[in-house]
Amino acid sequence: MLRPRSTVAERLSRRRLLRGGMAAAGAAGVAGAVVGTDRLRTETPPDSGTVREPFYGPHQGGVATVPQQHAVFAAFDLRPGTTAADIAGLLRIWSGDAARLCAGEPALGDTEPDLAQRPARLTVTIGFGPRLFTVAGSAAARPAWCTPLPGFDIDRLDPAFCDGDLLLQICADEATTVAHALRALSRSVTSLVVVRWIQRGFRDAAPGQTMRNLMGQIDGTVNIAPGPDFDRLVWDDGAVYPWLLGGTSLVLRRIAMNLDTWDELDPDGRELSVGRRIATGAPLTGIRESDDPDFAAVDAHGIAVIPPSSHIARAHHTGDGERFLRRGYNYDDAPGPGAVSNSGLLFAAYQRDIATQYLPVQRRLADFDALNTWTTPVGSAVFVLPPGISGPQEYLGQTLFDG
Repeated sequence: MLRPRSTVAERLSRRRLLRGGMAAAGAAGVAGAVVGTDRLRTETPPDSGTVREPFYGPHQGGVATVPQQHAVFAAFDLRPGTTAADIAGLLRIWSGDAARLCAGEPALGDTEPDLAQRPARLTVTIGFGPRLFTVAGSAAARPAWCTPLPGFDIDRLDPAFCDGDLLLQICADEATTVAHALRALSRSVTSLVVVRWIQRGFRDAAPGQTMRNLMGQIDGTVNIAPGPDFDRLVWDDGAVYPWLLGGTSLVLRRIAMNLDTWDELDPDGRELSVGRRIATGAPLTGIRESDDPDFAAVDAHGIAVIPPSSHIARAHHTGDGERFLRRGYNYDDAPGPGAVSNSGLLFAAYQRDIATQYLPVQRRLADFDALNTWTTPVGSAVFVLPPGISGPQEYLGQTLFDG
């Protein structure tokens, strides 16, 4: 039914009301701007760019550290003819410069010293690839688990993202800090190494919340918190390799995501594939993200609420010895010709023993993970992360070269 036309008087009343409302809103806006300006003058938030993470200690930074927003993983190959003394010299340079940069000071010979003034929780973590031990004449000191991962049927590995003799993992809350640190550290050792690959990532989450990956899923819910379990499962105790006391291992996997076909899947399908609610990250059998999944729960028809093929069912540890620390960083690189996107996840896993902790879980995921339809591992690398150092008189990896 048509509504009666408003009278001229009514329209004039509305017009006056709107004008008055707009004037009031304008006045409120001005008042708000003044209050906001005063608040900014008196309550300036702290500058997060000046926050420093400690460089010295029994462990390297960048592992137990609360994950920063930006990261770069850079692998290098040793040039032919490099000796153990050369590698030790390189590590002395990196250790000294990394300590300076983390303290908000320029590296030696830094051509952009002003960029070092904002460390933004910078951490620099150094890793050794399997071949480094052979070149250094220390093959007997190489941990048995320090070897390229076995091939999996789901892998489509690109050599451009695999292996390497040395690793720099550089993380900070500002991208400029990360870029400057990488340049400062890599420029000083070009006579000894060549860049093998560089992979950049980012992660965003409010304090105390878990990040989301580019599939829209909360990523990294079940993780090891600092404490006795962390010390036992992540840091090496030196029992087998005394030089590695306080160190750990890193597995870095580059996982491409087919977001175009993922977009075609409805929300229910996405949740069944992952085993968690999209909105909250809670398991399909729970309410909160932190709830433990109940893999035995079934619906009225006897069907598992969390499908056995879901990602969380396949990734869930079957024993305490299969737990490890995880860090995920999204990547969103320029696509190739004709492609719409080139996105995915840089998945970093830290553990005392790759063979007993990481590989059993990875084998289950490779055998049958529902997410394998939309994800493809395209890069893989393994590194030993030596222990930290106590002060500038030492260098990272010294326990290997002096042992």
